[in-house]
Amino acid sequence: MSPSAATAAPAPPVPRRIPAPPLAGTLAALLLLSLVCAVGLGASDLTWGQVLHLLRAGLTGGTIRADEQSAYAIVWHIRLPRTVLAAVVGAGLATVGVAVQAMVRNALADPFVLGISSGAAVGANAVILLGAFSVLGMWALPVSAFGSALAAMVLVYAAARSAHGLTPLRLVLTGTAMSYGFSAVTTLMVFSADRGEAARSAMMWLLGSLGGATWGSVPVAAATVLAGAVHLALSAGRLNALAMGDETAAALGVDARRLRRELFVVTAAVTGTVVAVSGAIGFVGLMVPHLVRMVVGADHRQVLAVTPLAGAVLLVWVDVVSRTVLAPAEVPVGVVTAVVGVPCFLLLMRRRGYAFGGR
Repeated sequence: MSPSAATAAPAPPVPRRIPAPPLAGTLAALLLLSLVCAVGLGASDLTWGQVLHLLRAGLTGGTIRADEQSAYAIVWHIRLPRTVLAAVVGAGLATVGVAVQAMVRNALADPFVLGISSGAAVGANAVILLGAFSVLGMWALPVSAFGSALAAMVLVYAAARSAHGLTPLRLVLTGTAMSYGFSAVTTLMVFSADRGEAARSAMMWLLGSLGGATWGSVPVAAATVLAGAVHLALSAGRLNALAMGDETAAALGVDARRLRRELFVVTAAVTGTVVAVSGAIGFVGLMVPHLVRMVVGADHRQVLAVTPLAGAVLLVWVDVVSRTVLAPAEVPVGVVTAVVGVPCFLLLMRRRGYAFGGR
């Protein structure tokens, strides 16, 4: 044996992966259980028997006694839409996080790096603090937030686009710069407004809150997230190529510029929609894709089969904590995700050998 062979460092062990299909099935079952448990937890003291009876009555059209009307309203009109919306928002942010990280080839990217959430905050605060679009009634906040998110998307796209197309570095830099600008506008609006409940509501929205969830806000958000997730799942092969670099993608027959434009539109639409109904909730789109890659590997076909379910389960339980830890007061959802996400992400970054590819 040669000296060089004798002293060569041993190859690092190949991490064992969990196949995506059984993991997705397990997470789907866990999500269903989490939804039921989350509906049963809250400031109002309801027994599990009551919760299951009221859920069954609502789903099957069963009879509700007069003395159960108050509990039925809590379960069916307050907790259930909020819990379902938490699952939708969590799935959307986590899924878009995968797309953004592949689009800019940066493992530190998340759905908010494009500046879209900060743009949505401008529209939302215009409603909360200035009473804009009051003619739209209950739809004023989501419509204004989504509209300003789309306007932010157009501005970022126009500023980032060059003769060489939509490059990752220009996207990140432009999105970051625009985000600071939109945040400055939002801060000015908050400081200019009268102190009181409006300013508090604005801050709650900026930190993320599902307190305003209604059944009316669920269908549009769910449809947008589902459409985005399906599109990304069908594009998983192209995402694998894009993650390896534009030259490699071109060699594999993938037009990186065109794909990046597609991803930009999808991420903007999904992010704008979920931010419009939940506010700015951080760390979900950053943390969940990392954790999923560690478990299933870097193949986007595997990652995108698991990530939406993982994000949904995470945000359902984060919302439970946000509304129960200081009940009857409510902690902003974004605060809870930061408390969980910061130490988790620091540990993740210190993990030996971790890279974008999931090692």
